[in-house]
Amino acid sequence: MRFISTRGGEVNISSSKAIINGISSDGGLYVPEEFPNLYEKIKNKKNLKYEEISFEVIKEFFTDFTYEEIKFAVNKSYEDRFKVVEENGFLELYHGPTSAFKDAALLFLPQIMKLAKEKENINDEIIILAATSGDTGKAALEGFSDVEGFKVLVYYPKDGVSSVQKMQMLTQKGRNVKVVGIKGNFDEAQRGVKEIFGDEEFKEKMLSKGIRISSANSINIGRLIPQIVYYYYGYFQLVNKQKIKLGDKINVAVPTGNFGNILAAYYAKEMGLPIAKFICASNENKILSDFFNEGIYDRRRELILTESPSMDILVSSNLERLLFEASGRDANEIKTLMEELKNKGVYSIGKESKEFLKDFYGNHASIKEVYKAIKNLYEKEGYLIDTHTAVAYVVLNKYIKSTGDTTPYLIASTASPYKFPRSITNALEIDTNKDNDFEVIKRLNEYCGINLPTNLRDLDKKEVLHNNICSTENMRQVLEEFVGENI
Repeated sequence: MRFISTRGGEVNISSSKAIINGISSDGGLYVPEEFPNLYEKIKNKKNLKYEEISFEVIKEFFTDFTYEEIKFAVNKSYEDRFKVVEENGFLELYHGPTSAFKDAALLFLPQIMKLAKEKENINDEIIILAATSGDTGKAALEGFSDVEGFKVLVYYPKDGVSSVQKMQMLTQKGRNVKVVGIKGNFDEAQRGVKEIFGDEEFKEKMLSKGIRISSANSINIGRLIPQIVYYYYGYFQLVNKQKIKLGDKINVAVPTGNFGNILAAYYAKEMGLPIAKFICASNENKILSDFFNEGIYDRRRELILTESPSMDILVSSNLERLLFEASGRDANEIKTLMEELKNKGVYSIGKESKEFLKDFYGNHASIKEVYKAIKNLYEKEGYLIDTHTAVAYVVLNKYIKSTGDTTPYLIASTASPYKFPRSITNALEIDTNKDNDFEVIKRLNEYCGINLPTNLRDLDKKEVLHNNICSTENMRQVLEEFVGENI
């Protein structure tokens, strides 16, 4: 398997090189040359454990690693550290060290990246740059903390994440990690990181000092591929629980921000998994919902800070990979669309691309609808979901109501409700106005009795180790200072 750039500037790239680079030199994203049909190979092995399915998926793409290397990386990443549970159609993806779905990919990425470094004979220090809307940052810090040969620099919007998400990052231990709040929103943080990646002169300057820059965001193919596993595992769980028969189609509903998780579901389908519809769920920042309904992507709007902050995004990077498929893999068209987005803030797609995307349904949920869904589900079934998962649940129900489609479904449940405790207590109408967010966690735990993840216990009592704030203009300067501290 080789990889190519969505913008045509790089072809025939090995998986190890694509993982190390993170983003293509032309600003495009790496995609596989083709999609292997995995479903036919493993459909009769539906009792495989999560680690075993991970191995089956990953080995199809990362072919310059030996099977033993992939097994080692998978086992070191997941064994006793991460699991997935299917419950009532909800695919709980948050049973890991940071209580968010990104753990699966960001526990694996450091392991495979370390191996890729050896494959490529790279002795340079690798700086992992990440912009986060809340969960990626902590998961990257956790995964790369004290991994030899790597440093991690995470930028987050200082007023755009929950108190729990912020404390998870600010208390992160590790000799090789740095966390910086920016005076801006996630899109500005992401744009700053992308500009650093796009500056070849700056990267050459870093290389001359023995420093190589790479990414932990879902733009990195090494992070995207492991997310495909969710949907294979979830599908086989439905089969094993006799909720569907092998070969039956399912729909998937995914709360969507940067578009990586739902793209992984699309890749799973391209590999043969029987998925019918992709329910793309947005919060009040409904840019993707508008796009799937109108064929126009328009970021010329104000970013709304919501109670599902990991989805507060106006530039969904991974959509570029889907557009690449929708355009018939026309790199020139993608280059044009991305230039229009950069320069004008808007682009529209043609009739053929719109037709290609007919299996995607887009809609959004308001906070009022989210609260109502959380409360109703808890009162009727005793099942508690977080605000992001509730967005997907609301939008799925809108889809069912408007279409009458009764296809069995999986909802990607992306975070523990304890990560957004005030929103959950507000939804359940528990009065916590006088409490701080960490007292609210305790109140919520007393109220619902659902196990509190170990990593969130006494989080407020941990020492704050990162107090760094910068403007968007100074992001590069912060990186240079971080590099200076370490060379």
